[in-house]
Amino acid sequence: MKRLTITRPDDWHVHVRSGAILKTVMPHTARQFARAIIMPNLKPAVATVSHALAYRQEILQAVPETVCFKPLMTLYLSGSTTLAEIKKAAESEYVHAFKLYPAGATTHSDSGVADIKAVYPLFTAMEKYDLPLLIHGEVTDEHCDIFDRERVFVDTTLTDIVRTFPGLRIVVEHVTTTEAVQFVQGAGSNIAATITPQHLMYNRNILLAGGIRPHYYCLPIIKRERHRLALVAAATSGSTKFFLGTDSAPHLSSLKETACGCAGCFSAHAALELYAELFEQAGALDKLEGFASFFGPDFYRLPRNSDFVTLEKTSWKVPAVYGQNGIAITPLKAGEELFWKLQSQGA
Repeated sequence: MKRLTITRPDDWHVHVRSGAILKTVMPHTARQFARAIIMPNLKPAVATVSHALAYRQEILQAVPETVCFKPLMTLYLSGSTTLAEIKKAAESEYVHAFKLYPAGATTHSDSGVADIKAVYPLFTAMEKYDLPLLIHGEVTDEHCDIFDRERVFVDTTLTDIVRTFPGLRIVVEHVTTTEAVQFVQGAGSNIAATITPQHLMYNRNILLAGGIRPHYYCLPIIKRERHRLALVAAATSGSTKFFLGTDSAPHLSSLKETACGCAGCFSAHAALELYAELFEQAGALDKLEGFASFFGPDFYRLPRNSDFVTLEKTSWKVPAVYGQNGIAITPLKAGEELFWKLQSQGA
């Protein structure tokens, strides 16, 4: 196949930061996607509807005028979240979910939830108002091996949440393990998961074989090959429980290439092209449209997009960095060749 046209997709998990970095990365997401679930882990965190609305305006100002894009806002769940704020979020047309970060699990999660059972009353309200809960599914016990943190979270915390709140819609974000895939597959229709391009493309060798490679370091950390294969099987299966969420997370290259580099892979520059390449390798290009364009809006109870995007089979080289005027962000596959390229959008 040399040309592929699909319904315009959405990104159901993306970080776009703020300020100069936002202005640098936002056009990449808006070029490909009609909508995106925006992560709230700024400093300070986006924890109220009023903050989310202000952040939404900042995002819209960074979107090119020629592009139609809708940011779907989320709020940062913490012990300070009130029942009144949950009700206000449920009534807002712009807020679509709450995000749960276990305290210390990833970038800017220090003010996340340390005792998840302590926020169960908030889950009760979210279940009542049918407001989705998005979960970074890892335990943060320092004695737990970093490669096991998702599996342990699924076996303990996630299992209990789902059992206690059977009507709560939950997205297990950026799943990385066979165990998480199996859990989602075996759960009810109110449980779904997003899958990133980096976890589909790589196993943990990419981090360490031949040297430490900080631009592949993300959280949850990339796992063994058997887990990667389970993710590919899930993404390309046609199951409505799995959909596109890049977890594109830009950081300045200087903050990645340091003694204690931060977690996150920037993939927004070529997200759809990366997924197309992966699905082609799996012999499942016919399944890409469902994964990228249908299953996410169906889960969030939003209309599917009515316009289209076209990819062409043509090679191009990913730039070494993106940005200018002091902004330098190293993208996933920097300096490497990709074999699909987004060409056009249309009604």
